[in-house]
Amino acid sequence: MAVSSASLSHTSPTLQVERESKWLRTRNWDMIFIILSVLTVPLPYFFYLFGTNVLKGDADLVRNIINGFVAIAVGGPHMMSTLLRTAADADFRKSYPMILRSSLLIPLIVISLAFLNLNLMLTIFFFWAMLHVLHQVTYIVELYNHKETAILKRSSAVSLPARLIDYAVVLTCLFPMAAFKISQGSFAVGTNDLTRVIPQMFQQPWLFMAAAVVFAVAAVAYIGKSIYEYRTGIINWPKTIFITLTVAVFFPLAAFENLDTAFQGANMWHSFQYLAITFYIIRIKQQYGNLDQSSPVVARFSKGKDSRGLFLLSTVMLVGSIVVFIVVRFITGYITPPLIDPAAANYEQLVSLWRFDVAYYTAILSFLWIHYYHDHFLFTNFEVLDAAYKSK
Repeated sequence: MAVSSASLSHTSPTLQVERESKWLRTRNWDMIFIILSVLTVPLPYFFYLFGTNVLKGDADLVRNIINGFVAIAVGGPHMMSTLLRTAADADFRKSYPMILRSSLLIPLIVISLAFLNLNLMLTIFFFWAMLHVLHQVTYIVELYNHKETAILKRSSAVSLPARLIDYAVVLTCLFPMAAFKISQGSFAVGTNDLTRVIPQMFQQPWLFMAAAVVFAVAAVAYIGKSIYEYRTGIINWPKTIFITLTVAVFFPLAAFENLDTAFQGANMWHSFQYLAITFYIIRIKQQYGNLDQSSPVVARFSKGKDSRGLFLLSTVMLVGSIVVFIVVRFITGYITPPLIDPAAANYEQLVSLWRFDVAYYTAILSFLWIHYYHDHFLFTNFEVLDAAYKSK
């Protein structure tokens, strides 16, 4: 039984929403949390350069400190916040029981890959992470499209060709520079060389040329489409600004020498957006739906003027990752690392880094891949914001 907005008014202030505009919520909210949060992208790399060039810190130590900070500050909470809408919600458990049951296989896969072939696990992770980030971008784009067509009843700028062009430029923007790195045999994340598990046939110039041509065609089509929409007065400015900034920021990321830290910048932006959207959706369900019945624990943390309670709950849930890290790090102390040459001059350092990386990536990816998996279903619900638009 749905809980009326009136019954929640004493604990959940009415959500501020611009129902007749193209913004997902309000102009200020969209600009701060969805669009201008792009300013967080260069921060991890800036601190990496400062730590290594100014403070003269060890590159791997600085890299891992930045990884840890991003994971705790936004990456980890964003990863765990998915469970607030899936495993913690009775409505989701009832509707998608097999999704939750099959999720239990993911930690087993992660643990197996981490110990047997860390490079293969990181290769899968890297490409799945890129697809996940881009999937979120296309989801946000489609949320803008849905509001324009279903709520505002304006469909002139949301034709099928326009959608395909938007998707094409977003989904191809990361790959030219990544393909170039792969073709040069220099695609490494931290101390792990991913080209060791990428088939040789892909480590060729044709991969870069193909990716560059596809992106160039998509970019030209997108520019032409945007000019046409502007001249005819049908342009969706929030969506267009969002796509343009996304492409401009994501395109050069894979060209940086330290890919691990460079993509932490994209992860910060992605996580910031995700937390904002997820907490907004939860607040909508509390205000206009049945959150008190379907997820009473989440509902208690969701009360108040802002989402600090939900962020706290998501952060506390990171204890699970910390426990996994401690256990796996202890176990790796009794295991000889595979794929590391015992005759290497820095063998002990490589072993130490391997043990840390196995524990770190096992603790993170066991939950992160569940987050990816669940989001492939959550990112198909474009009507999730409608209750806020249609309320009086």
